[in-house]
Amino acid sequence: MPPAKKVVKKAGKSVKPAKKTVRKASARTLSAAHKRALAEGRSMSAVVDRYLSAVNTPKRRGRKVSKASLVSRLADARGRAKSATGVDKVLASQQVRDLEVRIAAMEQAAGEDLRSLEAAFVKIAKRFGENRGIGYGAWRDAGVPAVVLKKAGVARTRS
Repeated sequence: MPPAKKVVKKAGKSVKPAKKTVRKASARTLSAAHKRALAEGRSMSAVVDRYLSAVNTPKRRGRKVSKASLVSRLADARGRAKSATGVDKVLASQQVRDLEVRIAAMEQAAGEDLRSLEAAFVKIAKRFGENRGIGYGAWRDAGVPAVVLKKAGVARTRS
């Protein structure tokens, strides 16, 4: 590593450090209309995010399992976890955890009604897209069905 350069002062001239200007923190306030616009933008973004998350969630393949059967399997697994020993106990404990996760996911999915999310998305999609410069193709690439975009009034464009 090369040695650091030394600063050489010239004789006769004193170097004064530059003055730092201190700005007073001016109180910038937002107008009520601007605050409303920001809040509306946040709420529209949340609606779009929830809808796109629901649309892009992969569907579970295979036969559907009812919540009641999962609960009964969970009770059986808990019983085995208490009474088993060795490897069987570990496997039963893991099955308990897996079933708890599946039941929680099932309850969460039941809370997200795709129809209500779609209805909320249809109400705001056109305005949200115009505000953010999102075109038809970008919506389709994100997984929004063409039927939903038509309901929302998003025009099909070439760009």
